[in-house]
Amino acid sequence: MRLRSVRQLLLDFDNVLAHYRREVRVARLAAHAATTFDRVWQALYGSGPEARYDAGEVATADYLRMPGEAIGAEVDAQAWLAARMAATRADPGAMSRLLALDPALPMAVLGNNGELMADAIPCVVAPLALRLACRVPCSGVLGGRKPEPRVYLYALDRLGWSAADTLFVDDLFGNVRGARCAGLQADTVRDPRTLTLGRVLKRCRLA
Repeated sequence: MRLRSVRQLLLDFDNVLAHYRREVRVARLAAHAATTFDRVWQALYGSGPEARYDAGEVATADYLRMPGEAIGAEVDAQAWLAARMAATRADPGAMSRLLALDPALPMAVLGNNGELMADAIPCVVAPLALRLACRVPCSGVLGGRKPEPRVYLYALDRLGWSAADTLFVDDLFGNVRGARCAGLQADTVRDPRTLTLGRVLKRCRLA
Protein backbone atom coordinates (compact mmCIF):
# COMPACT_ATOMS: atom_id res chain seq x y z
CA MET A 1 0.00 0.00 0.00
CA ARG A 2 1.45 3.34 -1.06
CA LEU A 3 1.82 5.74 1.85
CA ARG A 4 0.00 9.06 1.68
CA SER A 5 0.02 12.01 4.02
CA VAL A 6 -1.94 11.37 7.23
CA ARG A 7 -3.68 14.35 8.80
CA GLN A 8 -6.15 12.56 11.10
CA LEU A 9 -6.05 9.36 13.14
CA LEU A 10 -9.18 7.22 13.60
CA LEU A 11 -8.83 4.39 16.10
CA ASP A 12 -10.80 1.32 17.07
CA PHE A 13 -11.42 0.99 20.80
CA ASP A 14 -11.41 -2.59 22.12
CA ASN A 15 -8.09 -4.38 21.52
CA VAL A 16 -6.44 -1.21 20.16
CA LEU A 17 -6.83 1.38 22.91
CA ALA A 18 -8.14 -0.87 25.66
CA HIS A 19 -8.38 -4.45 26.85
CA TYR A 20 -11.95 -5.68 27.33
CA ARG A 21 -12.98 -8.81 29.24
CA ARG A 22 -16.58 -9.76 28.59
CA GLU A 23 -16.61 -12.27 31.42
CA VAL A 24 -15.82 -9.54 33.97
CA ARG A 25 -18.66 -7.40 32.68
CA VAL A 26 -21.12 -10.30 32.79
CA ALA A 27 -20.04 -11.26 36.31
CA ARG A 28 -20.52 -7.65 37.47
CA LEU A 29 -24.04 -7.52 36.03
CA ALA A 30 -24.85 -10.93 37.51
CA ALA A 31 -23.84 -9.65 40.94
CA HIS A 32 -25.92 -6.50 40.41
CA ALA A 33 -28.99 -8.56 39.49
CA ALA A 34 -28.33 -11.34 42.04
CA THR A 35 -28.54 -13.92 39.28
CA THR A 36 -26.27 -16.36 37.46
CA PHE A 37 -23.45 -15.64 35.06
CA ASP A 38 -25.01 -17.87 32.39
CA ARG A 39 -28.34 -16.09 32.59
CA VAL A 40 -26.74 -12.68 32.03
CA TRP A 41 -24.53 -13.99 29.22
CA GLN A 42 -27.55 -15.37 27.42
CA ALA A 43 -29.49 -12.13 27.93
CA LEU A 44 -26.71 -10.03 26.39
CA TYR A 45 -25.25 -12.24 23.68
CA GLY A 46 -27.53 -15.21 23.13
CA SER A 47 -30.67 -13.30 22.14
CA GLY A 48 -28.96 -10.59 20.09
CA PRO A 49 -29.68 -7.20 21.75
CA GLU A 50 -25.99 -6.34 22.01
CA ALA A 51 -25.28 -6.54 18.26
CA ARG A 52 -28.54 -4.75 17.44
CA TYR A 53 -27.73 -1.92 19.83
CA ASP A 54 -24.23 -1.55 18.40
CA ALA A 55 -25.80 -1.25 14.93
CA GLY A 56 -28.22 1.46 16.03
CA GLU A 57 -31.27 -0.75 15.54
CA VAL A 58 -32.42 -0.41 19.17
CA ALA A 59 -32.77 2.76 21.26
CA THR A 60 -30.84 2.90 24.53
CA ALA A 61 -33.93 2.69 26.74
CA ASP A 62 -35.20 -0.38 24.88
CA TYR A 63 -31.76 -1.99 24.88
CA LEU A 64 -31.45 -1.64 28.66
CA ARG A 65 -34.94 -3.00 29.18
CA MET A 66 -34.29 -6.20 27.17
CA PRO A 67 -31.61 -7.79 29.38
CA GLY A 68 -33.39 -6.50 32.46
CA GLU A 69 -36.53 -8.38 31.50
CA ALA A 70 -34.51 -11.49 30.67
CA ILE A 71 -32.73 -11.62 34.02
CA GLY A 72 -35.56 -10.29 36.15
CA ALA A 73 -33.80 -7.18 37.43
CA GLU A 74 -33.54 -3.56 36.35
CA VAL A 75 -30.40 -2.65 34.42
CA ASP A 76 -30.14 1.12 34.20
CA ALA A 77 -27.44 3.15 32.46
CA GLN A 78 -25.45 3.52 35.67
CA ALA A 79 -25.30 -0.24 36.29
CA TRP A 80 -24.48 -0.92 32.63
CA LEU A 81 -21.65 1.62 32.58
CA ALA A 82 -20.23 0.42 35.89
CA ALA A 83 -20.03 -3.14 34.58
CA ARG A 84 -18.47 -2.07 31.27
CA MET A 85 -15.92 0.16 32.98
CA ALA A 86 -14.98 -2.61 35.41
CA ALA A 87 -14.27 -4.90 32.45
CA THR A 88 -12.25 -2.40 30.39
CA ARG A 89 -8.72 -1.15 30.95
CA ALA A 90 -6.73 1.28 28.83
CA ASP A 91 -3.63 -0.17 27.19
CA PRO A 92 -0.74 1.76 28.77
CA GLY A 93 1.51 1.13 25.76
CA ALA A 94 -1.07 2.54 23.36
CA MET A 95 -1.63 5.54 25.62
CA SER A 96 2.07 6.43 25.77
CA ARG A 97 2.59 6.03 22.02
CA LEU A 98 -0.40 8.18 21.12
CA LEU A 99 0.40 10.88 23.65
CA ALA A 100 3.89 11.12 22.13
CA LEU A 101 2.49 12.04 18.71
CA ASP A 102 2.28 15.58 17.36
CA PRO A 103 -0.27 17.41 19.57
CA ALA A 104 -1.73 18.98 16.43
CA LEU A 105 -2.75 15.57 15.02
CA PRO A 106 -6.54 15.15 15.53
CA MET A 107 -7.65 11.78 16.92
CA ALA A 108 -11.03 10.08 17.16
CA VAL A 109 -12.40 6.68 18.17
CA LEU A 110 -14.73 4.57 16.03
CA GLY A 111 -15.79 1.33 17.67
CA ASN A 112 -18.67 -1.06 17.15
CA ASN A 113 -20.40 0.27 20.23
CA GLY A 114 -23.78 1.63 21.21
CA GLU A 115 -24.56 5.15 22.33
CA LEU A 116 -23.72 4.52 26.00
CA MET A 117 -20.05 3.99 25.13
CA ALA A 118 -19.68 7.57 23.90
CA ASP A 119 -19.50 8.60 27.57
CA ALA A 120 -17.50 5.58 28.76
CA ILE A 121 -14.67 5.67 26.21
CA PRO A 122 -13.19 9.05 27.23
CA CYS A 123 -13.26 7.90 30.85
CA VAL A 124 -11.45 4.63 30.11
CA VAL A 125 -8.75 6.34 28.05
CA ALA A 126 -8.61 9.37 30.34
CA PRO A 127 -5.03 10.35 29.36
CA LEU A 128 -6.28 10.81 25.78
CA ALA A 129 -9.54 12.56 26.62
CA LEU A 130 -8.28 16.04 25.79
CA ARG A 131 -6.79 14.83 22.52
CA LEU A 132 -10.05 13.15 21.55
CA ALA A 133 -12.08 16.26 22.35
CA CYS A 134 -15.34 14.21 22.47
CA ARG A 135 -14.70 12.79 18.97
CA VAL A 136 -16.25 9.36 19.64
CA PRO A 137 -18.73 8.59 16.81
CA CYS A 138 -19.94 5.16 17.99
CA SER A 139 -21.41 2.83 15.38
CA GLY A 140 -24.77 2.65 17.13
CA VAL A 141 -25.22 6.40 16.72
CA LEU A 142 -24.19 6.17 13.06
CA GLY A 143 -26.75 3.44 12.31
CA GLY A 144 -24.52 0.56 11.25
CA ARG A 145 -21.49 -1.53 12.13
CA LYS A 146 -17.98 -1.83 10.84
CA PRO A 147 -16.93 -3.11 8.31
CA GLU A 148 -19.80 -1.47 6.37
CA PRO A 149 -18.07 1.28 4.30
CA ARG A 150 -20.97 3.69 4.93
CA VAL A 151 -20.22 3.65 8.68
CA TYR A 152 -16.75 5.09 8.12
CA LEU A 153 -18.12 7.71 5.75
CA TYR A 154 -20.82 8.72 8.24
CA ALA A 155 -18.16 9.03 10.94
CA LEU A 156 -15.91 11.15 8.72
CA ASP A 157 -18.84 13.38 7.82
CA ARG A 158 -19.54 14.03 11.50
CA LEU A 159 -15.87 14.70 12.16
CA GLY A 160 -15.44 16.93 9.13
CA TRP A 161 -12.50 14.81 7.94
CA SER A 162 -11.60 13.59 4.48
CA ALA A 163 -11.09 9.86 3.88
CA ALA A 164 -7.92 10.18 1.81
CA ASP A 165 -5.80 11.66 4.58
CA THR A 166 -7.30 9.74 7.52
CA LEU A 167 -5.53 6.67 8.93
CA PHE A 168 -7.81 4.06 10.52
CA VAL A 169 -6.38 1.41 12.86
CA ASP A 170 -8.25 -1.72 13.97
CA ASP A 171 -7.40 -5.14 15.36
CA LEU A 172 -9.61 -6.94 12.80
CA PHE A 173 -8.57 -7.04 9.18
CA GLY A 174 -12.20 -7.23 8.04
CA ASN A 175 -12.76 -3.78 9.53
CA VAL A 176 -9.56 -2.51 7.92
CA ARG A 177 -10.76 -3.78 4.56
CA GLY A 178 -14.09 -1.97 5.02
CA ALA A 179 -12.25 1.25 5.79
CA ARG A 180 -10.11 0.90 2.69
CA CYS A 181 -13.24 0.38 0.60
CA ALA A 182 -14.48 3.70 1.99
CA GLY A 183 -11.28 5.40 0.82
CA LEU A 184 -9.41 5.62 4.12
CA GLN A 185 -5.85 4.61 4.70
CA ALA A 186 -6.10 1.68 7.10
CA ASP A 187 -4.01 -0.95 8.81
CA THR A 188 -4.38 -3.64 11.44
CA VAL A 189 -2.36 -3.97 14.61
CA ARG A 190 -2.86 -7.73 14.68
CA ASP A 191 -2.13 -9.63 11.49
CA PRO A 192 0.25 -12.42 10.34
CA ARG A 193 3.11 -9.88 10.31
CA THR A 194 2.37 -9.12 13.97
CA LEU A 195 2.20 -5.40 13.39
CA THR A 196 1.90 -3.35 16.54
CA LEU A 197 0.43 0.10 16.96
CA GLY A 198 3.92 1.53 17.27
CA ARG A 199 5.02 -0.05 13.98
CA VAL A 200 1.93 1.15 12.15
CA LEU A 201 2.48 4.70 13.38
CA LYS A 202 6.14 4.61 12.35
CA ARG A 203 5.33 3.17 8.94
CA CYS A 204 2.90 6.02 8.35
CA ARG A 205 5.56 8.51 9.50
CA LEU A 206 3.56 9.64 12.52
CA ALA A 207 6.02 8.46 15.18
